[in-house]
Amino acid sequence: MATPDFIRTLRAFAGRQLLWLPGVTAIVFDDEDRVLLHRRSDTGRWSVIGGIPEPGEQPAACAVREVEEETGVRCVAERIVLVQALPPITYVNGDTCQYMDITLRCRAVGGRARVNDDESLEVGWFAVDALPDLNEHGVFRIKQALSDAPTWFEPMGS
Repeated sequence: MATPDFIRTLRAFAGRQLLWLPGVTAIVFDDEDRVLLHRRSDTGRWSVIGGIPEPGEQPAACAVREVEEETGVRCVAERIVLVQALPPITYVNGDTCQYMDITLRCRAVGGRARVNDDESLEVGWFAVDALPDLNEHGVFRIKQALSDAPTWFEPMGS
């Protein structure tokens, strides 16, 4: 994911130390109930779509913006699927972050799936029973988005 300007400003003061940041993930389905994924340019791996909200940006607005920026698909947010603190991650440049992820189920309403910025190598729609190799967090989010269960969160004491 491209580093937002406000994070660059924070990094100028914080250096490479752990930053606790908001993150938003969009699990986007089309009318055939296929899920939208992209192959990330930074890792080369298939992933769900996500990003960091700008200061003051609402999570649903962030999800819609990130999906269109990265894939060219227009979508609407339908509901919150899960809220979860993710494990810390260290990027290739040495920056360390930990995200409080808010995952939203979204529905595609227009546009055409394509590589739309430099964050993606490929973009595509996948049947949920024929997903490419995804990390466990991505698979879990997709399963939760398919469920009619209430919003998932880590139980206390886990």
